[in-house]
Amino acid sequence: MYGVTSPKLPRILLLFVLLHLLSLASSSDLSTDRAALLALRSAVGGRTLFWNATFSTPCNWQGVLCENNRVTVLRLPGSSLFGTLPSNTISNLTLLHTLSLRLNHLYGPLPSDLARLSQLQNLFLQGNRFSGTVSDVLFSLLSLVRLNLASNNFSGGIPSGFNNLTRLRSLFLEYNQFSGVLPDIELPDLLQLNVSFNNLSGSVPKGLEGKPKHAFLGTLLCGKPLDNACGKNDGETTGASPEGNTNISGLSAKSGKKKLSGGAIAGIVIGSVVGFILFLFALFVFCRKRNGQNTRSVDLVAVKNQENDTGEEPMVAAENGTRGNGFSVAAAAAAALRSNGNAKSEQRGNMASAKKLVFFRNYPRVFDLEELLRASAEVLGRGTSGTSYKAVLEFGTVVAVKRLKDATITDREFKERIDEVGAMEHENLVPLRAYYYSREEKLLVYDYMPMGSLSALLHGNKGAGRTPLNWEMRSSIALGAARGIKYLHLQGPNVAHGNIKSSNILLTKSCEAQVSDFGLNHLLGPPSSPIQFTGYRAPEVTDSRRVSQKADIYSFGVLILELLTGKAPTNALLNEEGVDLPTWVLSVVQDEWTSQVFDFELLRYQDVEEEMVQLLQLGIDCTTQYPEKRPSTSEVVKRIEEIRFSHLLNGQEQFDHV
Repeated sequence: MYGVTSPKLPRILLLFVLLHLLSLASSSDLSTDRAALLALRSAVGGRTLFWNATFSTPCNWQGVLCENNRVTVLRLPGSSLFGTLPSNTISNLTLLHTLSLRLNHLYGPLPSDLARLSQLQNLFLQGNRFSGTVSDVLFSLLSLVRLNLASNNFSGGIPSGFNNLTRLRSLFLEYNQFSGVLPDIELPDLLQLNVSFNNLSGSVPKGLEGKPKHAFLGTLLCGKPLDNACGKNDGETTGASPEGNTNISGLSAKSGKKKLSGGAIAGIVIGSVVGFILFLFALFVFCRKRNGQNTRSVDLVAVKNQENDTGEEPMVAAENGTRGNGFSVAAAAAAALRSNGNAKSEQRGNMASAKKLVFFRNYPRVFDLEELLRASAEVLGRGTSGTSYKAVLEFGTVVAVKRLKDATITDREFKERIDEVGAMEHENLVPLRAYYYSREEKLLVYDYMPMGSLSALLHGNKGAGRTPLNWEMRSSIALGAARGIKYLHLQGPNVAHGNIKSSNILLTKSCEAQVSDFGLNHLLGPPSSPIQFTGYRAPEVTDSRRVSQKADIYSFGVLILELLTGKAPTNALLNEEGVDLPTWVLSVVQDEWTSQVFDFELLRYQDVEEEMVQLLQLGIDCTTQYPEKRPSTSEVVKRIEEIRFSHLLNGQEQFDHV
């Protein structure tokens, strides 16, 4: 009995041996991954690579994720990595499907052995200093879905080899030094493409004409979808005529016409110059005469017709600091005010006494209504509350005048509410200096902000000469606007702004933020049509005159996201049809990685990623669908102050270590 051996025992032993061998093989593969990561750390360092080498598994190291006991994700954004990427490091992570080294100080060419990463789907290298031509090694990564090489120093032509990456959905190549013509990239799943701010020339290929205009800005490209049409010779590489002779200014050297003598040519040139000078002189005289006529009042009917033709949509470079289609009166209402002298006799006495600017006690009376009406002016912008003008008075004072529309409340109610607005004083509010009220016209006089609006600053100039908005300026604007809104909310539980957007955040000469258009939603009549979603409007708002403080928080959250992404919320297309800015931000953060959210102008600045992510989280918290879950304005201000203090503290620590 005791000598009988169980027949199952050898099978169990065999299974145990097989499992042990598999475990050793898996451990060996993970050991290879571990060795590759330690070699990478030795080569490029980094302030966040405090990996404990005594741990047998790297799966618990910061930035490292594993699946089935193998390293599959490596994310080291903003980790102060410095140097070149050596061979036999990252390429040994053979099961890697996501690699993010963005916002570091890596330079030189890409490693030649990256082709070993056959499973790689996401490669984010933006915000470094990689250089040289794009290596063919990338075109063997056939599993790539997202590729971001933006904000580096890659040069040479953009290779047509990108067409090998048939699964590619996102390709970002902007802010490099690529030159030459743009090849036709025909990828069936390519949704996002950006080659802007490179030295590209020629025409946009047929297959890329359906991409958005901003994908090609800052280049010499022409044709659809850009506004500049291509010339006859755009994209040609030779200057030879069909006969084989070189063409100069489009004329063949084999022209059969007789050549002009030198005297005849000189006479033509002199006559052309004299004629051009006479033309400029006549144009100057005409403009002076036209300008003199424009300093008089304009007919109110004509002005209103022009406003109706233009529409009431806000201008992109709204509502201060950008020249519009100017008028030569302080406001469109000037002609109406002057025409009131021809009204019925029983109204003349009232109108005479009513033709006054009512100044608030915090502003000295330095001009009267007549002086305001004589001022030259230009349209700054048109919004939901009315049209704004820049008015330059005869003695040099510059003010902003808003002509309210649809203000149908009574005289007494208007004055009560406008007195409340005029009494509000805060360094982050645009002060209301004076107002004019009559049954026909309502005018508000504000300080003029020469730097314009945040909307104009973010979206107005996208050319190569644009000065990027750094983190310090953007976070300062966010804090100033938040403090202004907090002051408004402290005036009472039912006091709200009602129309927070980037065109209502104006900037002083020192670029300090001041909130404008506060308190005006209660002055307007009921909307003539169902309220439209403008990109800033909280989902629960159904009446623009009844906006809660929580709805203000939602609008401010959208403003934060606009500051960080550089995208205008009023744009109906944010990479997907009909997706608003908060929804788009959430989808990118969850599905791709946070780097895809931030404006590329922000990616130029190192060591602020943590603060950027914190402010992004605040924007997300403010734009939650449920009002009760949104933070209060006091909490918003506190969180932004902590974010900015953390950034200043980190900067001081770095200075102390120098």
